[in-house]
Order: sequence, then structure tokens, then C-alpha cells
Amino acid sequence: MGPLPAFMLDGTEDVVSVEAPTGDKVWLVRDYALGRQVLTDSRFSRSEAVKARAPKFIPVQPVPESMMSRDGSEHARLRRVVMGAFSASRIAALAPTVERQANEHIDRLLAMGPPADLIEGLALPLSLGVLCSLLGVPPQDGDHFCHLVEELFDITDGSVREKTERRIKLVAYMTGLIARKRQQPDDDLLTRMVQAHDRGDLSLSELITMGLTLLMAGYETTAAQIGLSALAVLSDPNEYERLRRRPASLPAAVDELLRLTPAAPVSFARVAREAVELNGVTVAAGEAVVVSVLHGNRDKVAFTGSENHAGERRPVPHLTFGHGVHRCPGASLATLQVRIALDLLLRRFANLRLAAGPAEPVVWKEGLLTRGLSRLLVEWDAPQ
Repeated sequence: MGPLPAFMLDGTEDVVSVEAPTGDKVWLVRDYALGRQVLTDSRFSRSEAVKARAPKFIPVQPVPESMMSRDGSEHARLRRVVMGAFSASRIAALAPTVERQANEHIDRLLAMGPPADLIEGLALPLSLGVLCSLLGVPPQDGDHFCHLVEELFDITDGSVREKTERRIKLVAYMTGLIARKRQQPDDDLLTRMVQAHDRGDLSLSELITMGLTLLMAGYETTAAQIGLSALAVLSDPNEYERLRRRPASLPAAVDELLRLTPAAPVSFARVAREAVELNGVTVAAGEAVVVSVLHGNRDKVAFTGSENHAGERRPVPHLTFGHGVHRCPGASLATLQVRIALDLLLRRFANLRLAAGPAEPVVWKEGLLTRGLSRLLVEWDAPQ
């Protein structure tokens, strides 16, 4: 499952007090049903969790203006602005764009020949390119943007000054892009968000924050999910062959891959507004709770059957994209990208496999809020 903190792996308790990377004490929920309760119970607040006095699970927090930092009607107001862009019909309409971009990246990998890095050559540029298409970010701005993003996902003790400078640059970039959209509107999500601001539905600060939130979260986590899913399939020869023989089973397999290999191992923290009992453990008012997505997704009570991608199990929704009102609005778009990327890898490469050269084929990222790979080297057979 990749490198994880010891507290994610130690013990079997459903609710356990752990020391977070910040040094604060938080409650870690490792049970599926309890996790769903925490993610939907209004007594656990996201807005309280981003206040200065609250215990912090990680040092990097969404700003208070973020949709991810709001509760109740304020959260619903912000969410309504973007949800239309993620409707089933709009995601279906994006499928040809995703497939075209993925094919272009694979064309370049095939032309260069093996070994190739699926992270640098497919996962990262595909995720960024699709987001740029959705939001209306000029493709030429992609390189400038992506170099600034990863720092904000870094939870190690990096330079506060460097992080602040990158935040300032990202805000300046989004402010300038919003100004361009106002002068030259287009049929994209950012233009609709600018129009919502002009109607009074969003403040300027909320508009800038939402634009950055969609770009940053969608880019890093989707790229990580593509890489993790590809690694899982390539690490299991039986699953690889099954999917090649039965491509119709790929959508169900992707859902299992998302369950078993989530890019975000834990939820954002929530702070109890009042004392709440969770399976005999009392979470006091003011204490923070995070849900372990990794544990919840592998809960043997909720998910019966063998733990493989072809395993039969009850149709229980996993927690990879969250649950309840804060469920990731871009879940269907991320799933679409994973499915198309895997489908094309299986169809266009002959005997795709992890590279056997001197370089380590799999390198995990460290110190990030998300799980992911910095390298995934593969090789394949030359066409006959």
C-alpha cells in the first residue's frame, strides 16, 4: 500500500487517539460505518477545524473561504456554483477530450520506446490537461501552474517562506486568469464562476479560492490515482490478463481499484461541536477527528469477499471520494480519467509490465497529503 505513518497501521481499534504529523492529538476512525457517521454528522464541523485554535492533523489547511472549509448552507451555496459542471451529461461530453489527450500522451511514449515513466508521461499531463479543458485554463499555463502546486500538498517541515511565496504566486495567477475570463468569456467552468461572482453569488475571495481549489485538488489527486491504479494492475498478472481478455469488466475493476488504492488515505479533519460518542469512545467538544479511508475501504464487515479487483462483494460505496455533502464533486471526472487511461494502456501496449532495468521502477512520493508515485517505469514488447 506504499509508505504510511505507523499510526495508520498499528492496532485494531475502531477509534484511536493518535499523534498527528503536527504533534496535535486527534481521533482516528478506522471503521467504515463510524467513518460514514463522522462524514455526515453535523456535530463534526469542517469550519471549526480550520480555525487557529483547533487541533491540526496536517500543517497545510484549506483557507476558511474554501468550499472544503464550510458547513451547512454556506457550503451548499458554494457547491451549487460548480456542481453543474460535474453533471453526468457534462462528464460524458468530456470523455472524447480525455481519450484524445490520453492517446496523444501514449503516442509520445510509444514513439520514445521503453522504458517509459507513466507518471511523467501520462498521469500528470493527462490530469492537468483535462482540468485545464474543464476550467478554461490556457494549455500553455500548465507548466507554470503545476510547479507551484505540489508544495502546497507537502506536509513536511519545509520553508514557511517558500510555501507562502508559492501561495502568493498561485493567487496572483488565478486573479489574472479571472480578469482575462471577464474580458473574454468562454464556455468553461471558470467563466461560469466569474458570472456567479458578478451576480453576487460569490465574493472575489471565494471565486479565487474556488478556482485554485478545483485546480490543485483535481490535478494532484487524480494524477496520483491514475498512477496507483496502474501500479495495482501491473503488479497483479492475473488481473492484468483478466482485464485484457474482458475489457467490459474494466468499469467495475476501476471502482475496486479506487477502493483499494485511494490517493487520499485520510479525510480532512473535523472538530466536534459537542461531546459525541463513537463506539464507546467519547470525542469531547473541540477535539479533532479524521477518518481513515484506507481502513474504512477495507472494512471486512462492509466489504465482503476476497480483496482483489475481481472479487465479488456487496455494492457498498467506498469512501475514496468522501461521503455526504462534502463528497468530492469531481469524483466522476477522476473515475473517467482512471478508466480511460487504463483502457488505453491495456489496448495499446503489448505485454505492458514494470521495467526490469537497473533503475527502481516504483518510487513513492514522501511527505505529501496524498499518496502517490513520483516514478512508475514500464516496458513493453516491440510490435511484430
